[in-house]
Order: sequence, then C-alpha cells, then structure tokens
Amino acid sequence: MAWFGKLVGGSIGLLFGGPLGMIAGIAFGHMVDKAGSTAQSQQAYASPLEQRQMLFFVGAFSMLAKIASVDGAISASERGRVLSFIRHDLGLSAQQEELALRIFDTAAASEESFDRLAIQCAQTFRFEPNILETLITIFVQVAAADGVVTLAEEALITRAAQIFGIPASAVGNLFARYRAKDDPYEKAYSILGVESSATDEEIKAAYRRLSQQFHPDTLAAKGLGEEFNAHATAKFREIQQAWETIKKARAIR
Repeated sequence: MAWFGKLVGGSIGLLFGGPLGMIAGIAFGHMVDKAGSTAQSQQAYASPLEQRQMLFFVGAFSMLAKIASVDGAISASERGRVLSFIRHDLGLSAQQEELALRIFDTAAASEESFDRLAIQCAQTFRFEPNILETLITIFVQVAAADGVVTLAEEALITRAAQIFGIPASAVGNLFARYRAKDDPYEKAYSILGVESSATDEEIKAAYRRLSQQFHPDTLAAKGLGEEFNAHATAKFREIQQAWETIKKARAIR
C-alpha cells in the first residue's frame, strides 16, 4: 500500500473529494503520518495512479459496508465475511486490515447513499470496465461467502452493476460463479461468460479477452492497488483453469 505514506489526517479526502473522500477523511482523520511535515509535502504530489488506488480501496470497503447493512444492522456473520475476505482472500497486513475496517465502519455509519458511492466509482473508472467488474466480483464473492445471497444484497449489487454500465448477463454469470455448483463444466462456462452451446471460436475469444482484461498487471496499471494483488491473481488463475477445463473437454487445439 504505497499510498499510505500520503495519508495526513483527514486531508486524504481532498485527494479525490466526493462522498468517498468524505468517508476517507472521517476514517483517517486521526491518522497523522509519523513523517510529519515531510509527509505533508509528499501528499501534494500523490500521483493520479495513487489517487485511483486510494479511491478503489475506499470505494470497495465503503460499498461492502452498505451491502452488509442493507438488511439492517450489520450482523457478526456479515462482518465475519468481510474479515475473512480481508485476511484470506486479500492477505492484508494488520495495518491494512485496520484501514479497511475503519473505512467499513465509517461507511456503515454514514448517511451517504449507496448510489452516490457507486456513481463516484463509475465516474472515476468509466474507461476501465474491468476495474468496475472487479468491484462487482468482490461484492458478489463476499455476499456469497456463507452460501446465501439475500434478495436485498443481490438487488443492491445489481444496482451497482447498472450504475457501472455492466450488462445484466455478466452480473448473472458472477452470481452463478460463486453459488455452489456440482458441475465443474457449468462453472467453467460461467467463469468465461459463455453458454455451453458456444462455438470453440467464441470460447477462445472470450478467454483471450478476459485474460487480457483481468491480468493482474493490467489491473494494477489501471488503479488496482497492490493490496488487491492476491485477489487479482486468484481471479486470473480462475480464468485460466476454466479455459483448461473446457479446452480439455472439447479437445480444442
């Protein structure tokens, strides 16, 4: 998390403004970088990429908080799903975990609407649909971690996808991917976003497109921070495994 050194009290919010900037400012308001004035001078030079990484981090955990609280107060189980994602899927350090949970709790208590948070993310990453789909993937993955996605959670995630401009079919594939599946071939097709009736050429094209869009290096260059590397790598590996499963079953050369 290279951008952490740019955090100086509540002024982080000034880096990207809007509702996410407000949540960030409140969440980090007490955190003053130990480097003091040196950090203050560095903050003014936060690069555009670092700002995007900050916004992705803040946006992800802010929107997860709204999804977790859509049915009312956040339960121990719902908080546990987020903690599991932080520790096992992202592998965040103790300091990074503290940052993520501070954002999560601040957003949960905030009166900012889910739509406003989603709109700011959509505006920031409007030319990177793969980044926006990564956000939706995270939401679905965490919501489905206990095997049950409530109707309210699904509706809110679907609303985010609409704001992001992600097709309903793609969202359906994501929900299908993270729901329990006994058939590995059905799951493989859903991961590549194609029907089992698709031609070999259609499947190849889908695989190539997804491999390019969701390569960890591609996502990092577009604003996915290093703290999400483990998640990006797992997603990329899932795409590769799905391709190998279908390729072997169909004897595709």
